[in-house]
Amino acid sequence: MTRLKHRIIRAALLDADMYEEIEADRTALHQALAVVILSSLATSLNIGRLGISGIFIGLVIALTGWIVWAYITYVIGTGLLSEPQTESSFKELLRTIGFSSSPGLIRIVGIVPFISGPVFFITSIWMLVAMVIAVRQALDYKSTKRAVGVCLIGWIFQLVIMAVMFSLLVETAAK
Repeated sequence: MTRLKHRIIRAALLDADMYEEIEADRTALHQALAVVILSSLATSLNIGRLGISGIFIGLVIALTGWIVWAYITYVIGTGLLSEPQTESSFKELLRTIGFSSSPGLIRIVGIVPFISGPVFFITSIWMLVAMVIAVRQALDYKSTKRAVGVCLIGWIFQLVIMAVMFSLLVETAAK
C-alpha cells in the first residue's frame, strides 16, 4: 500500500519520472485500476448524494471512460499523431492514464457543500494536465503540444461515448 500511496502522490505532483516508471511496470495495472476506482468514488461523493445505484453508475462510467480514453489515445497517439520514436502499448496507456486520475482523490473534500464546485473544477484541470504528462511519457513524445492534441481529440471522442453511456445507464436505472 505504501508504494501505491507514493505513486499516487507523485502522479498528483505531476512527476514525469513516475509516469515513466508506471509505463515500464507491467505489474502496475491493478494499481492504476485502484486509482481510477478511488477517484470515481471521491467524485461520486463530491457531486451529491447519489445513493448506491448512482455510485455504481458513476463507477461504471469512470472505468469505461478510462478504458475508452486509453484506447482512443493509443490509436491516435501511435497512429495518427505518432512521432518517429513513438512506441507504446494499450496497457502502458491504461497504466499511465489510470494514474493521471490521482488528483481526483482530492475530490473527497468536496463533500463540504460550499467548496465542492471549486474543488471539482480545480481537480478537473489538474487531472487533464496529469493526463497530458502521462500521454507524453507513455508515447515517448518530445512535444508536449502533440500530447495536448492527442488528449483533446481523445477527450472529445470520450465525452460523446460517455454521454451516450450515461444516458443509457440512467434510463436503465430509472426503470
